[in-house]
Amino acid sequence: MKQIAIFLIATCAIWTGARAQVGTEAPAQDASWLVCTRLNDAPARLACFDRWAGQQAPALAFTPRPAPPALASEHLPAAANDTTAATVLEKPEQTAALTDCHSGPQSGLSRFWELEASSDCGRFNIRGYRPISLSVVGSDSVNTAPSSPTAGHTASYQPYLQTEGRIQLSVRTKIASGFLTHDDPVKRDSLWFAYSQQSYWQIFTPDLSRPFRNTDHEPELMYIVPTDADLPGGWRLRYSGVSLNHQSNGQSLPLSRSWNRVILMAGAEKGDRFTLTGRLWQRMPEEADSDDNPNISDYVGRAEITGAWNLDKVNTLTVSVRHALKADANGSIRIDWLRAIGTPSRSSLASGLRFHTQLFSGYGDSLLDYNRRRTVLSIGLSLVDW
Repeated sequence: MKQIAIFLIATCAIWTGARAQVGTEAPAQDASWLVCTRLNDAPARLACFDRWAGQQAPALAFTPRPAPPALASEHLPAAANDTTAATVLEKPEQTAALTDCHSGPQSGLSRFWELEASSDCGRFNIRGYRPISLSVVGSDSVNTAPSSPTAGHTASYQPYLQTEGRIQLSVRTKIASGFLTHDDPVKRDSLWFAYSQQSYWQIFTPDLSRPFRNTDHEPELMYIVPTDADLPGGWRLRYSGVSLNHQSNGQSLPLSRSWNRVILMAGAEKGDRFTLTGRLWQRMPEEADSDDNPNISDYVGRAEITGAWNLDKVNTLTVSVRHALKADANGSIRIDWLRAIGTPSRSSLASGLRFHTQLFSGYGDSLLDYNRRRTVLSIGLSLVDW
């Protein structure tokens, strides 16, 4: 029956084309039936022809009836998931609206940065960036009298404890897209604004009234471009981008710390198991007499590489290394283990709530500790991107 229906619709298409040649103007959608012939999946092909036939109803003098739902890109085979998908839909943007941009068949980096039309979640929606975490922290030392070489930047002693709490908040939103890819039916470049905040809380010091020892604020403006290329070893480059980053602790002297950076970034992945991202930055210059933290790049670093390994659907390991790119190998290393808690909430994706264990060693765990080496173990709960 499907083959007969297809034959009848194709015959109507030929008859309609003949009418157009003798002076009757055919609807602009007539050419879209050619798209349907390229689909290999029988149900998707039949649905495509049904939609086309519905659009031709006035011209063919059929009784009008509601058109079936438009095809989503996830129902199209890989070979047709490009300009042909845009032809079937009245508007290419409908592709993103008809798919679950969080849990579709796209790769992890495509969903995270919304690199494709089918992973586009729209603008001004709140998404996670770095993990939102609540942890208990133990360290080999604590900065009881933070100091900086700049005059007036040495604080008085405070009897802080080495065990404390840590709170991290991090969100982002896409504010614009389509600067360079507005004519591409699949790829999506995007402009993002992110805000991250990390606080160390001396929750176990009632004699000090449990103060927040330090809070770092980090607004960031990022432009991300889909950059698809095959790499050796089965890896695939997915995106590149640039960021304007400001980080400060919002305190007055002698505890004030801040810096501004321009960051180049890129990301690659291998299947759905391995991800590798890199960032290289240049600090924006400041006047020597007003620089809260001179030589911060020599301590915290000038580049960062992060690798992630999805062991299975609930366990993820990540390793992040920063380096100063100088002979003195200052920087840091951070190892994270995240284990999903609860049942999957969407499709085959694990819960967004994770048990989180992190080990950090080096400089720059916080801005106040930019020039102090620390080893920190934290255990807690995190919410990852939703």
